[in-house]
Amino acid sequence: MCQSSDGNHVCQCPGGKTERYLQPSLLLVLHLKPSYGYELLGKINDFGFMDGSVDPGTIYRHLRRLEDDGFVSSKWDTTGTGPARRFYEITPDGEELLIDWVMFMERNYHNLGKFLNQFRHTLSKKGKI
Repeated sequence: MCQSSDGNHVCQCPGGKTERYLQPSLLLVLHLKPSYGYELLGKINDFGFMDGSVDPGTIYRHLRRLEDDGFVSSKWDTTGTGPARRFYEITPDGEELLIDWVMFMERNYHNLGKFLNQFRHTLSKKGKI
């Protein structure tokens, strides 16, 4: 149940693991533009799946797994000043996986809409909204 605390709602429902959306978030950011690890950190927060900032170790674990599975490739960039940085790109298999994720999310979006409409309809009939 959501409780109000100083005008902010705090959800007490268990919800789902938002970390599961880290993979498609990384793939989408890399689909838009190849990037470095720390650059990815800021961009994936924009999608709103993660509560607070994401631990860099979590990002790098996911990137390594995506690379091991052939969905992402990386190379070291030693140009410029400062330490070498790992540069990540999505692969064609990663593009296919991203499409699969989008289809999964669209199906869930549709099902959540049906659920919410039914809930609102029930509340409306009871005069609660």
